[in-house]
Amino acid sequence: MSDGQHDPLSHDGSAEIGVLVCHGFTGSPRSMRPWAQHLVEQGWTVRLPLLPGHGTTWQEANTTTWQDWYGCVDAAFAELRERCERVFVVGLSMGGALTLRLAEQHGSAISGIVLVNPIVAMLQAQTRLLPVVSRFVASMPAIGNDIAMPGVQEGAYERTPLRAAASLRSFLRLVRADLPKVDQPLRLFHSTQDHVVEPENSAIILREVNSTDVAEIVLADSYHVATLDYDAERIFTGSVEFIRQVGEQAEAR
Repeated sequence: MSDGQHDPLSHDGSAEIGVLVCHGFTGSPRSMRPWAQHLVEQGWTVRLPLLPGHGTTWQEANTTTWQDWYGCVDAAFAELRERCERVFVVGLSMGGALTLRLAEQHGSAISGIVLVNPIVAMLQAQTRLLPVVSRFVASMPAIGNDIAMPGVQEGAYERTPLRAAASLRSFLRLVRADLPKVDQPLRLFHSTQDHVVEPENSAIILREVNSTDVAEIVLADSYHVATLDYDAERIFTGSVEFIRQVGEQAEAR
């Protein structure tokens, strides 16, 4: 994975708005790069980190835990907060869970969040066995490149690292338990056909957060990795409109 698409992105733009972009489990910045570049084009300061154990091999992912992944985005958030007046966080899939955890932990220091096909719960019964199975089985075949658009690749691992997945399951339980702490303005994009994350996840989030400025946007033409799919432009333009709107409302107060 050395084509550069898996590398992190860091751009210093305006001091008014910073945006942290979080990719998903077994993915890399490749799945979020077009979105991050669209945010850069607005003149904003943008950080798209590469999570530990990602963009390399699934074996390396198995040596990392959710604390490593969250620590990475938390450090990037701290840098943006020091540099920018307002900080927004956006995330895909597990990146959505990382986004929610940041919102739970940092409260009003985050001006708003955008989620795309986020996960907060592993709902399939067999995932309960992950803590035990992962001690004996290192990996299993993955569902990668869940994209409706032909010929588009996200570059995710072809196998799911089970020790890392067990850690993810523990993390999601924490995130879901604290969803009522989320009260920031929120936009949630989710696909009607998602073969990776059950749509019930979006319903759980919308039901359990305490945000008052909330909008749900349904994506009819994309699968899980919607940031690289037919609805990508809707996500990009919608997130920019949202960030500008929140900023204008803050200035009007």
